[in-house]
Amino acid sequence: MNYQLFYNCIELCEESAVPKYLQVANGIIDAMRQDIVKPDDLLPSINELTFNLEISRPTAEIVYKHLKSCGYIESVPSKGFFVKTLVNKPIKKILLLFDKISAQRKILYDAFVSSFEDDITIELFVYHNDYARYKSIINNRMDYQYYVVIPCIQKGNGYANNILYSLPKNQLLILNRRANDIEGDYATVSEDFGKDIYNALLQARGALIKYHTIKIIFPDTGLFPLEILEGFNRFCRRFGFIASVIKNIGMEMIQEGEVYINILEEDLVVLIERLRALDLTPGKEVGIISYNETPLKRIIANGITTVSADFQQMGLLAARLIHEGSPLSYKVPFHLTLRNSL
Repeated sequence: MNYQLFYNCIELCEESAVPKYLQVANGIIDAMRQDIVKPDDLLPSINELTFNLEISRPTAEIVYKHLKSCGYIESVPSKGFFVKTLVNKPIKKILLLFDKISAQRKILYDAFVSSFEDDITIELFVYHNDYARYKSIINNRMDYQYYVVIPCIQKGNGYANNILYSLPKNQLLILNRRANDIEGDYATVSEDFGKDIYNALLQARGALIKYHTIKIIFPDTGLFPLEILEGFNRFCRRFGFIASVIKNIGMEMIQEGEVYINILEEDLVVLIERLRALDLTPGKEVGIISYNETPLKRIIANGITTVSADFQQMGLLAARLIHEGSPLSYKVPFHLTLRNSL
């Protein structure tokens, strides 16, 4: 084994959110992946690792303990630590990390899980848009062959992707929204939020012409991609609609000739209740477009127009990328379902 190349694979960053032992462990895994370290090779001793990387002995011990628990190495008494197996192990354990629980996430989950045999363990965790929980789940669960993640968005800070650097890129698959600031080859199945809302409104243009104003209910939570607003404003500018971004539908003055686009389900409920109180009929005096298709939207208010990604396709594509071990990127476009609310 070339020890100089081995140590070159290990990059330590004091400012990183990734624990130091994981930075070292991931570097050793990268060395295995590049065939710098091969099965049955003897790894540096704990003393050598401590000296050459300038880390504490307890940290070095945790590195080897972690690699051993993940099945990458084995220890032989009085001899040291040896590489036990190739990095490209058969897929047996997959982590799914979702931002929230919703009908759309369930469709995605069911499609994904149905694509694997029963002997593969798929563990689902939900971080409920909580960055501290998101970080903790990733940092403390490093014994999977694949990590399928819907990345966290922090208010005011964009995508919270620095934590994803702790994951080997050939074992990472990002869903729903691409993490543009993460370098390297990794798989993605995502939406193009700006392009998708623009194209969906373009498809609905014939039904929109009887209205003069389009309002999008965009809560000030920092949890939704700003690309949605970019595509929305671009459409309104091009086709001469008055555009308005509102944060609270409960406080908005509703008038005839307006279309409302809701992202959150609870905003749709408030909107319909207010229209009933004002004796305004969806699809006549006021229009409604709702994000994400659900069975109930076929029925309520005589049918709600929706724009939605195909979450079943998203789950199936993610499973395919894992089966193929591919770093490709797929886009799942929106589709418009036109109903009486417009």
